[in-house]
Amino acid sequence: MPSIFTKIINREIPGHIVAEDEQHIAFLDIMPLVKGHVLVVPKKEVDYIYDLDDALYTSLHLFAKKVAKAQEKVIPCTRIGVAVIGLEVSHVHIHLVPLKTMDDINFSRPKLKLSTDELEEIANSIKAEFDKA
Repeated sequence: MPSIFTKIINREIPGHIVAEDEQHIAFLDIMPLVKGHVLVVPKKEVDYIYDLDDALYTSLHLFAKKVAKAQEKVIPCTRIGVAVIGLEVSHVHIHLVPLKTMDDINFSRPKLKLSTDELEEIANSIKAEFDKA
């Protein structure tokens, strides 16, 4: 059964996409820790990050770096935090979380509930910066 991320990649369900290339996609987490929380995903469905081949592992991180640079330009933060947990969805993903404090990347805290309009506005802002690079 395809993961929820594969369904976003295949446009079977909506996602607030901020960046995409042939091998990767980045979209907003719909239940973010903070505004601008992005998930970076390889299009190839692999469950565990260390099962990626070296080329895809490397390219995923380089793609995530470009996304993070775009996030920094539009989301007020001190820096972008990175987390790879891999338990919630059986499809490799990197969390890019705009940080002001350490607590901003605490996954046990309550998630935000943003409106579709808010998510779309954030996604469009990050995408516009990503596309400039």
